[in-house]
Amino acid sequence: MPVHVAIVEDDPRVRRTLARILNRAGDCCCVGEYGAAEEALDDLPRRNPQVVLMDIDLPGMSGVECVRRLVEKAPATQVLMLTVFSDADTIFEALAAGAVGYLVKPIRAEQLVDAVRDVFGGGAPMTSGIARKVVQLFQRARGAENEASRLSPREQEVLELLAQGYLYKEIADRLDIRYATIRTHIERIYQKLHVRSRTEAVARYLGRAARERRR
Repeated sequence: MPVHVAIVEDDPRVRRTLARILNRAGDCCCVGEYGAAEEALDDLPRRNPQVVLMDIDLPGMSGVECVRRLVEKAPATQVLMLTVFSDADTIFEALAAGAVGYLVKPIRAEQLVDAVRDVFGGGAPMTSGIARKVVQLFQRARGAENEASRLSPREQEVLELLAQGYLYKEIADRLDIRYATIRTHIERIYQKLHVRSRTEAVARYLGRAARERRR
């Protein structure tokens, strides 16, 4: 049976090209094409694709938010980001939301198909430059256990939600506290962890969590 793949991409020409590449591969087939995240969330669970190619810059809801909601609605579906964005913050937001791979456009047809096969087989394909950024962020997270232990219980709770890809307003709503209070918590987290961005803070959190799981 071919790998069933869905595409979430707002450019119709790109969607058609991606679908054509997949259908020509022989062991892959496109089972759904969507121009917006809302449309995908409404229809994708019914089609039950095994892999989803997800753009980030979509009209309305972003691709990152779509990933997080799709993981909840269709946990067996694997999401592979396919986007022009390569900054560290966006990469970590997508991976924290539940994406299993990250590719940067433009990409050759054979690379795309190989990545879909890799995801289906349990892999986590990334464009080489993206993988290097991820490694560098985790390397900078080494030795952060003592720093993270100085966070208050509420600050640790906020950091955990950041690592899951939630936006500041969503964290405030989830914890039932004011938006300004969330910003204060985040400023204190940055100070205690000696970081300057959400990405670095999340990298330290994830690095510490990984070390604890190995114990």
